[in-house]
Amino acid sequence: MKNKDVMFWVFLAPVLLALGIVIIVPLIYGVYYSFTDWDGVNEAQFIGMENYLNLFSDKDFLNSLWFTFKFSVATVIIVNLIGLGLAMLVTSYIKSKNLLRTIFFMPNLIGGLILGFIWQFVFTKVFDAIGRATGIEWMQGWLSDSTTGFWGMVILTSWQMAGYIMIIYVAYLENVPQDLLEAAEIDGANSFQRFRSITFPLVAPAFTVSLFLTLSHSFKVYDQNLALTNGGPYNSTQAVSMDIVNTAFQVNQMASAQAKAIIFFIIIAAISLTQVYINKKKEVEL
Repeated sequence: MKNKDVMFWVFLAPVLLALGIVIIVPLIYGVYYSFTDWDGVNEAQFIGMENYLNLFSDKDFLNSLWFTFKFSVATVIIVNLIGLGLAMLVTSYIKSKNLLRTIFFMPNLIGGLILGFIWQFVFTKVFDAIGRATGIEWMQGWLSDSTTGFWGMVILTSWQMAGYIMIIYVAYLENVPQDLLEAAEIDGANSFQRFRSITFPLVAPAFTVSLFLTLSHSFKVYDQNLALTNGGPYNSTQAVSMDIVNTAFQVNQMASAQAKAIIFFIIIAAISLTQVYINKKKEVEL
């Protein structure tokens, strides 16, 4: 038993060391620097809560926080609806379901920057050409205002994430006992009733996982934002992650950027933990 305990810690030590160096130590340093006036070059001077208090009057940060919140809500809903729909499609009795799984999952393999440039071309060139040829005004001038920029981000992220979330739903849908569905069908239950009363409660854990992944991904979006809109026009489509990076590396306000990052971390942690708690509670009730 002692030898097993020793080997357990021997194998665990590299992981704990990496976790400490990559996450714990930088987090501690980040919290410290958020209370200073550090600009990345000069020696840091302690200024207390000034950086945090200044955030309440920082319009760019508040606007980016509101944009990120709206974007996350829209993305979480759309991605999960599409992902669940695709999962139900590829678990049905169609011959090409394996091929469809591959096709639907492929966008998730493309990097965020490349996706951003691809969809930027689609929105600014393809949509505009179709709009001019057909006279459809809403297809012209995409990404030139905050509304089309917002929905462009939602479409891009939904297209990328839906296939990944589909895989999670597929794993749970394939474990739904078919005899329960067949018994319900014999009793006269239609497709919607079978889904509501049998399938939905049994795949409830998938909603917990999928909502957590889409929520955390949406809040932390950066590369797609950078490639698609770069925060424009006039920072109206700038997510919090981009605002933090710009504050740190464009105006060299490292301490202020770190304060924003700490606040953002607390918000994400609070929302994510609350979501997991509520979903776990719902799983028990279902």
